[in-house]
Amino acid sequence: KLLKTLLPLDIKWQDRWMNSQYKSDYGKFRLTAGKFYGDVVRDKGLQTSENSKFYAISSRFKPFSNKGRSLVIQYTVKHEQKIDCGGGYVKIFSSNLDQKNMSGDSQYYIMFGPDICGSETKKVHVILNYKSKPHPMKKRIRCKVDGFTHLYTLILRPDQTYEVKIDNEIIESGNLEDDWDFLPPRKINDPTAKKPKDWDDVPHIDDPNDVKPEDWDEPEYILDTTAEKPEDWDNATNGEWQPPMIKNPLYRGQWKPRKIDNPNYKGVWPCPQIENPNYSPDFSIYSYENISIIGLDLWQVSSGTIFDNFLITDDEQYAEDFGDDTWGETKVMDEAGIVQRGPKISASSQDKDSPAADTVENSRKGAFCGPPHKPW
Repeated sequence: KLLKTLLPLDIKWQDRWMNSQYKSDYGKFRLTAGKFYGDVVRDKGLQTSENSKFYAISSRFKPFSNKGRSLVIQYTVKHEQKIDCGGGYVKIFSSNLDQKNMSGDSQYYIMFGPDICGSETKKVHVILNYKSKPHPMKKRIRCKVDGFTHLYTLILRPDQTYEVKIDNEIIESGNLEDDWDFLPPRKINDPTAKKPKDWDDVPHIDDPNDVKPEDWDEPEYILDTTAEKPEDWDNATNGEWQPPMIKNPLYRGQWKPRKIDNPNYKGVWPCPQIENPNYSPDFSIYSYENISIIGLDLWQVSSGTIFDNFLITDDEQYAEDFGDDTWGETKVMDEAGIVQRGPKISASSQDKDSPAADTVENSRKGAFCGPPHKPW
């Protein structure tokens, strides 16, 4: 199994995380517990600190493969700034990534986590690389949009199944082949099949008993009878004056009979299916070689997001327990947002507009489950 080793985000975090130099104006990360927390030391994480900036930072560990075993990617995100537009996802890379030149164009294995922008985009990305191409998940998963810390977990299994969890609760699951467009479909329409001539697939038809009203026909435009010929109008120069045309208020457009249900409607014709000759199963979709780098490659309009509790492992139970022991130790349990666990903060030390006005958030320090035998 992958060695499960805690790696605190302490004062030496900059020795383990490398800022990309691909651009000169990337935003800076800082180590902080934020405006509200359960423990000022244990709850420190990497926080975006500059508005309207791209961010690019990554950390390397000893390469490993998840072939024949599960891969669990887990971390916490706290958008304490009430983010309006920006990413909160992580990317997993192979060992050949040039960290100094990491950018949005760098090829990655997995992109996972929340993305928020306005009222339209509030989703969890699950993008998996297959044969050097990124494949987004076909299902839509809504992310958390409040200012509290949330635990995000992705599980890929050797049986080609997956789970996505938020706060240690399964919110989506299924089969990799079904929920991504990695492979051609198993079955396709039979190209030799033909719809029967008497198959009626028109759901509505014109009502044969409907009759156009006698007063329906009116011209679209009529002469403006209220218009007067200008006093300076010269017929010799301008021609004979004619009143302008105006929209006819009685015009109702082209008459069409009303629609009724087609009594002969049989529904959509079900074309017979055949095995797709271009389909070939691939039982290694879940597997990646030389997994070696985790990175944050983001754009944020409003900064302030805190990333913490990074974990990569093959042990699903360990990941769940680790989530309970970190994020779960100080999560708010009371619906009214009153119950607090961990050290209490005085109201004067909190931002009155933040969720800390009623609660305290906690997330113990991030960890990677490194490869066998040695912590990275």
